[in-house]
Amino acid sequence: MYARLILGLAFMVCGFVPWLEADESEAIQAIQAAGGLVLKISADSEDREIAFHLAGAKVGDEQLKLISQVSNVIWLNLAGTNVSDGGLAELKKLSKLEKLHLERTKIGDAGLAHLVKLEHLQYLNVYGTKVTDAGLPQLASLKNLKKLFVWQTEVTEAGIKSLNAALPELEVVVGAKLEPPPPPAIPPPPSVQAPATAGPAVSSGGQPSADSNPK
Repeated sequence: MYARLILGLAFMVCGFVPWLEADESEAIQAIQAAGGLVLKISADSEDREIAFHLAGAKVGDEQLKLISQVSNVIWLNLAGTNVSDGGLAELKKLSKLEKLHLERTKIGDAGLAHLVKLEHLQYLNVYGTKVTDAGLPQLASLKNLKKLFVWQTEVTEAGIKSLNAALPELEVVVGAKLEPPPPPAIPPPPSVQAPATAGPAVSSGGQPSADSNPK
């Protein structure tokens, strides 16, 4: 044990801890085995994106524990997964996170409480979740948040206005507001003319024509 500790300290001086690297590699393999993707944002960057949106509901809180073992995660896509409010506690460890997709998950106001320390977060999507006005004040500390999607939630205009008072540069997207189509115009009824009454034919002299008399 002491030899491992001494060896670890020696490696830390050089900026490398072999078993931590091994743990991260195992976590990445487990994420991929669960249907997730772990990608570098660009070839010349160590920043990473983890995406589970293609794996769907089979991904839950257990996979969030794996995510917290991966370094330099700045984008995370959990859309359509089975993660819960409690599971989001694992995201506190993602100190560099900038973009977070939580749309169409089961999270609600309690889950937002676990995001308050993500100081670099710029984008948050909670479309189709149980988030309400009561949860929005918890986002007021995210001074870098620039875009928030709340379409098909319980968030109201009043809640958005209150959050914008704390974060005036935040754009809150509520989705298209579909107005009911106007009722079809009812055309005016056609004018009714009295039918012409058939009478005896009149000759040019003003007398009934012989042809109009019964035989």
